[in-house]
Amino acid sequence: MGATGIAEIGTWRTRIVVWLLHRFFLVSRGMTMGVRAACFNAQGEIFLVRHTYVPGWYLPGGGMEHRETALEALIKELREEGNLVMTEKPDLVNVYYNRRASKRDHVLFYRVNVEQTAPRLPDREIAESGFFALDALPEDVTDATLRRLRELSGEAERGDFW
Repeated sequence: MGATGIAEIGTWRTRIVVWLLHRFFLVSRGMTMGVRAACFNAQGEIFLVRHTYVPGWYLPGGGMEHRETALEALIKELREEGNLVMTEKPDLVNVYYNRRASKRDHVLFYRVNVEQTAPRLPDREIAESGFFALDALPEDVTDATLRRLRELSGEAERGDFW
């Protein structure tokens, strides 16, 4: 395995073809993708957020921007929604089709250990947030959040739909 492979998009001709194909894919099968994470502190508590614009408690996360990798999006969302930093590499748990959000949305779901650098103060996006023991979750946790926690604990099989 010591040999070096060829560049996937190396020549100008390949770049043009790929550019045209991606314009076609945007119309024919474009999709959106987001990241969410089950974030655990050293005490084994899970971090949840309550947004100002939708009801319920959620796992932190959000949509990936153009030219942003999944890891970059995850780091950004954890910082923005909770002042969280990962203490080790995240584990990709599953990829879900989020048909309730749209016909083209997918979510990359991670499990990650984190530390909070400072308390997350409320603002116009996040009403409140915090770490919770798994046996003392707040009321109004979303169904999807509970399903993900059951999957992580082994109480439920991993599904395909968010």
